[in-house]
Amino acid sequence: RGQLKIAVAAMAARCRLAARFHRVHGANVRLDASRTRATRVESFANGLCFSQEPLAPGQIFLVEIEEKELGWCGHLRVGLTAHDPQSLEVVPEYSLPDLVNMGDTWVFAITRSHNRVAAEGEEAPARAGVPRWEPFLLIEQVRIPRDALVGRSRPGRYSHVLDDLYKMNVLPATARRSRIGVLYAPQPDGTADMHIVINGEDMGPSARHLPTARPLYAVVDVFASTKSVRVIPVEYGFPSLQTLCRLVIQKHIVHRLAIDGLDLPPPLKSFCKHE
Repeated sequence: RGQLKIAVAAMAARCRLAARFHRVHGANVRLDASRTRATRVESFANGLCFSQEPLAPGQIFLVEIEEKELGWCGHLRVGLTAHDPQSLEVVPEYSLPDLVNMGDTWVFAITRSHNRVAAEGEEAPARAGVPRWEPFLLIEQVRIPRDALVGRSRPGRYSHVLDDLYKMNVLPATARRSRIGVLYAPQPDGTADMHIVINGEDMGPSARHLPTARPLYAVVDVFASTKSVRVIPVEYGFPSLQTLCRLVIQKHIVHRLAIDGLDLPPPLKSFCKHE
């Protein structure tokens, strides 16, 4: 038990360091003062960003799409690289193909749909159908608190009509408020598989046999129609009491607007509706 607490504390400390963008980034990127928000200020390219620190095995680097820009074709791209951003003489214009062509880089282009992948000769896995109140996402031996992983639309006048979809994941992968993350899961042969997580769902191993001997940094390409993203910190360990209460309440309501009729303090109602 003592070793588990130490491991969780170490992961939490590393997550706090990694949950921001590196000072090295593409020419058209502007970071806010906290380096947790990246905005492409012009054109559709030169939007490459990296995590501040290399990721630990099983640690997810999660971003939320904050702004979109009409008129461009293409969306956010995420992945991993073994190149230390500080060592780059020039940040490439694109993650695909430029950064990938440098080697030891694996990048996945997010689309509105069809983001699931499968091993050769297999069909892409169907939606897992895990209950929305299941507190953890399991990827092989990696266990991640699910609550922060899911991007949600704001409740509205007709949100109850969409609520069954909302519970499973109503937001398209490329929509505003959608949350997309990348991590690597160690394998028995000493390599790792890269997984993309979209709104709390694992899309499967998008790259295999990644070397784990070198540090791996997250890659986020704020490309084309994606204009701005924000890093979402993920707390590892046990869910908070507040989160567990929300999961129980959501399990027993018909739709989000029904929360307004509950005898709860207003801040808790907003928390339960993900406002």
